[in-house]
Amino acid sequence: MRIIAGLYRSRTLAAPAGLATRPTSDRLRETLFNVLAPRIEGAAFLDLYAGSGAVGIEALSRGAARVEFVERAPAALSVLSANLAKLGVTAGFRIHNRSVGGFLRLLKAGMGFDVVFLDPPYDAGREYAATLGALGGDSVGVLASGALVIAEHRRKERLEERYGALERTRLLEQGDAALSFYAVGPVLRTN
Repeated sequence: MRIIAGLYRSRTLAAPAGLATRPTSDRLRETLFNVLAPRIEGAAFLDLYAGSGAVGIEALSRGAARVEFVERAPAALSVLSANLAKLGVTAGFRIHNRSVGGFLRLLKAGMGFDVVFLDPPYDAGREYAATLGALGGDSVGVLASGALVIAEHRRKERLEERYGALERTRLLEQGDAALSFYAVGPVLRTN
């Protein structure tokens, strides 16, 4: 894996060994950030199920003001910390060693996340509904005005069009993966 663009462009990242963590491919990350490009500079970015941190680190590389990484797997946390250290990233981020559900329950309204990315293990299908449901329900107040919530999932797995206040605005499919983009209504269509 490598950083696609920005301050850390072309620098390589490690991934946890084994199949428990499935990093977002370089190609899919490039597609994601092509869509997000106008929103990243100065953004507050939340990387849920962060794994190696590749998505959140890409956001930092492209100018996000802050990134919150949420991950609980010890192997992934170790690799995430090592990736940040290898790049010399010392500020603009926090790592939360806890479950996503536990993290969302602790958040307070007004956190102002501009972009939320979630990529739970594909085999943890309940995590999509639980996380998107929380972000579209009780935790909706942690989203900034006009925020986007993006879920990476299997192309064959169809997520709901709506989770509480979140409504899907776009679906991008690439290979076996897909990205579902959600916004708080009224729906702001993405290109």
